[in-house]
Amino acid sequence: MVYFVGAGPGDVDLITVKGRKLLEKADVIIYAGSLVSSEHLKFCREDAIIIDSSRLTLEEIIEYIRKYDGEDKVIVRLHTGDPTIYGAIGEQMDQMDKLGIKYEIIPGVSSFTASCSVLKKEFTVPKISQSIIITRLSGRTSVPESEDLELLAKHKASMAIFLSVQDIDKVVEKLIKGYEDENVPVAVVYKATWKDEKIILGTLKDIAEKVKSVGINKTAQILVGEFLKKSSRSLLYSKNFSHGFREAKE
Repeated sequence: MVYFVGAGPGDVDLITVKGRKLLEKADVIIYAGSLVSSEHLKFCREDAIIIDSSRLTLEEIIEYIRKYDGEDKVIVRLHTGDPTIYGAIGEQMDQMDKLGIKYEIIPGVSSFTASCSVLKKEFTVPKISQSIIITRLSGRTSVPESEDLELLAKHKASMAIFLSVQDIDKVVEKLIKGYEDENVPVAVVYKATWKDEKIILGTLKDIAEKVKSVGINKTAQILVGEFLKKSSRSLLYSKNFSHGFREAKE
């Protein structure tokens, strides 16, 4: 069996209990060494086979999986964050389907939720935004025209932008056109929950210069929206609101 495990955003204790248990018993761990903290490997068995996939091609990764699955070994494919978001697992699963290899996906904490957490904010604020758009800027990996950043920004929803901080000027240009406001608040979180985490706060007007001034050009989330500066009370705990467990008091 192969387990795709989300390692979480950085802090090794943000992996799920199920993910940690699988690491502890796995015979083989194939991990994304360029993004996943090596601290996770301390929880592996001393005799476990550890493979860093950062320099491997898809074909080479699948060959390792095919080889060790044929030896009835428990294999953990350790991905950063949550493997279902920009995890490139689809192409791996396609190959395993062809080979008849069984697999399971263990979700993890994504960097976009970790980034919001370290900011002590909530993406979904009543009367402000009840939607989150998770996206990226088109680059070496293209984005469908219908999902262009400018078009998505027109919704005025909360946004979490992956894999785009290296082109922060272009990101800002598109967002200003979409939001039609250069004063929309922005937070750039570099390596959320890692020891060298950095947080840059600003608006669409000044965030690009702030980010460039500290040299951030990778491994960062760009969070955008009014949720960063506004709050509003929900109905859930209002004394005037009834639900299945409580009657309204007034």
